[in-house]
Amino acid sequence: MMMRVATFAQSEQMISSALRVQSVMANEQVQESSGLQSEDFGGYGSGAGRVINLQVSVTRAQSYIDAGNLADNKVQAMYSAVGSVTDIITQLRTQLSAATTGSSTATASVINYAQQAISQMQGLLNTQYDGEYVFSGARTDTAPVDLSSYDTATGSLTTSDTGYYKGDSEIASVRVSDSQSVSYGVTADNPAFEQVMRLLKYVGNSATLSSSDISQALNLASTALDATSTVQAKLSTAASQIETASTDQSDYQNFAKTLSTNLTSVDVAAVTAQLSTYQAQLTASYSAIAKIQSMNLASYLR
Repeated sequence: MMMRVATFAQSEQMISSALRVQSVMANEQVQESSGLQSEDFGGYGSGAGRVINLQVSVTRAQSYIDAGNLADNKVQAMYSAVGSVTDIITQLRTQLSAATTGSSTATASVINYAQQAISQMQGLLNTQYDGEYVFSGARTDTAPVDLSSYDTATGSLTTSDTGYYKGDSEIASVRVSDSQSVSYGVTADNPAFEQVMRLLKYVGNSATLSSSDISQALNLASTALDATSTVQAKLSTAASQIETASTDQSDYQNFAKTLSTNLTSVDVAAVTAQLSTYQAQLTASYSAIAKIQSMNLASYLR
């Protein structure tokens, strides 16, 4: 009995040491299976704040990318519509040029074309993306062009008329980073579109066209064509800015994810090697403990 009392402290010390090794092994077994230093932020100590900040920044970057992608898709829809507007005004100018000969057939043809084209313009300027009207400003649930009270008379070739417009003056923009927003919106009352609508209204509602009318119409057609080309160029620039910003955010995401992984992951091969070492150490410890606990005076005296 005295032998057991004498070895009690040593046994307890060895058992405590073995339990500590067991605890370390349990933690490293979790690391080996998950590839992470810890299952919660508490296990990262002073580095937890950096890990959280990196994860938040990755999420924020994704929100900018998502917003940029949505805006870019809207810009693409707008760009395509403006391209079709350019086609309409180009065709109208061609037919007006043909009518300068004074041919009644050519004049009737351009009048008929204008009557059809104004309805096409209505459809183009009422373009929707994801259920929203893209040329309505902030009133995305309202069709921006209504011809019911607009296309009833010739109007004037020289006086602006946006009576067809039902949207507002808000220009759409998108935040693509903490410090950058890109304005990309175009409304259907833009001077370029107004000029096209005014011209189509005048020509389409005319019974005939004098040489003076055709000359003025041609001048307005050239002005409108230049203006629509400018709108299209601005949309292209906006798309480029949005896409560049989204690429920058994606690059940052990759960097932040890599850094976060470096802070939270473990070298699985190294952990596996350590576990083997601890396993051998633990086996030896329990063997020694078993031997000490089996010692007694009778065995010693034999």
